[in-house]
Amino acid sequence: MRQLTALDAQFLNVETATTAAHVAGLAILDPADGAVNRAALAELLLERLHLSPALSLRLAEVPLRLDHPYWAEDPEFDLGNHLFELTLPAPGDDWQLADAVAEIHARRLDRAHPLWEMHLINGLTDGRVAVYTKVHHAAIDGVSGAETLATLLDLTPDGHLKRRDIPTASADRLRRPGPRPTTAPIHAANDTRPTTAAVQVADDTRTPEGVPGLAAMLAGAAMRTATHPVRAVQSVVRAAEDLDAIPLAAGIPGAKLIAKAARLVAGDRHHRPELPSLAVPRTPFNGPISARRHLSFGSLSLKDVKNVAKAHSMSVNDVVMTLCASALRSWLRERDALPETPLIVAVPVAIRTAGAKDLVGNQISAMVAPMPTNVPDPKERLQAVGSVMGRAKRRFALAPATWLSELCSVLPAPLTSLATPAIFRLAGMAFPPINLIISNVPGPQFPLYLCGGRVLSYYPLSVLTDVSGGLNITCFSYDGMLDFGIVACPERMDDVWGLLGHLRTALDELLDERVGDEFRDGVGIDLVAG
Repeated sequence: MRQLTALDAQFLNVETATTAAHVAGLAILDPADGAVNRAALAELLLERLHLSPALSLRLAEVPLRLDHPYWAEDPEFDLGNHLFELTLPAPGDDWQLADAVAEIHARRLDRAHPLWEMHLINGLTDGRVAVYTKVHHAAIDGVSGAETLATLLDLTPDGHLKRRDIPTASADRLRRPGPRPTTAPIHAANDTRPTTAAVQVADDTRTPEGVPGLAAMLAGAAMRTATHPVRAVQSVVRAAEDLDAIPLAAGIPGAKLIAKAARLVAGDRHHRPELPSLAVPRTPFNGPISARRHLSFGSLSLKDVKNVAKAHSMSVNDVVMTLCASALRSWLRERDALPETPLIVAVPVAIRTAGAKDLVGNQISAMVAPMPTNVPDPKERLQAVGSVMGRAKRRFALAPATWLSELCSVLPAPLTSLATPAIFRLAGMAFPPINLIISNVPGPQFPLYLCGGRVLSYYPLSVLTDVSGGLNITCFSYDGMLDFGIVACPERMDDVWGLLGHLRTALDELLDERVGDEFRDGVGIDLVAG
């Protein structure tokens, strides 16, 4: 089995009593006359588990955390550890749904089992149902998370019936997946020995589950520890090539000269556009976070966003970033907390190749850029976002930044696992490297179905850490809409719904009379707040 990379392992290391490092999504569905129920979801999961490796693998830790963990088949897989059901009390409105999901989202996943959960939520208004799914960030990134979701969805209401080869789920199948096709990327384990811990390996060279045995683990850890200084120097040199793009490091005197020198030594002759200042201003939502979470969700018309992009010769992503910048500006101004300098945001970027699409783990990097929240005029703000993001994208296209994974590889695994929580806490208190993370994940522009029920909306929900601050904004384009999921720490952001309302206002600001007369489709935000 594959060993976790330094970046994958870092998502495990950041977890503390106040930080849960999983990504999630909240799907709102038409109930399809009761077809979307726990039994149907259980049947679907068991039939398609082999299509997504992240759903069937658990962690196998190296003793004393001397090295990064491995992914291993769970020989005692039990769907009861992953599939749950609850019913909202009447009236089952969206505020109640948000509160219920926020409580689940705040809880960390159990590392003794594959790192995912699915919650069926009944009792919503208008007879709708919701399905909340979370998977640990060590196992998936944004793109692979969308692909994992896609394995459970169909193009037609009866798609799950056409693919079903066994009509009912027995109690035995609820505990253990059936035999897997030989073409599946991950093969089922044949070992049925009971285990109650996340780590239980034989003291031989390799266990039946494909995980190195204790002796092999320790030997591998010793070898990697001995060679780590060489690899650490290589990582530092490679990271130095992007020193002027790394939060905090970019503020070091001479950072740009050091980066140019490192690229010259590495033989990189590409001219990279220089980035503006990445100095991080203080905001109410930056600083150490608590264990509590609040969230809000709503949808904007993708057609409206595309029309604004067309009218101003910009990309949809630039408009999305502008909407977020405008909403943040309004929210901060209401509290007399708007900094004079731009907010600094990190934008995750997928670098997953076609050959790596079946791999468990992360294939991501990040662009860090200023958001012109200090620009008063909406149109000027839009142009400023286009300029800043265009420069960042041109630089990334020339040489995709690898500094995120390189920095995670600098310290040896045992030290990283011990030091990361303290480093993150200290950074959040003293010198936050960014103000927040904003993600925009592209999705299908046609309806999809889960167990026969049409997916009406899909709201992505992401991670909060001390370093990234107490606010995260993620959006997912689906079936003509942009579905926004906002996650906040209530001690850092007192009104998460207010920020969502400002997104609608921000779009209205950009839909001027000319755009409105020619393009506007009249579909606004599906705002689940007053």
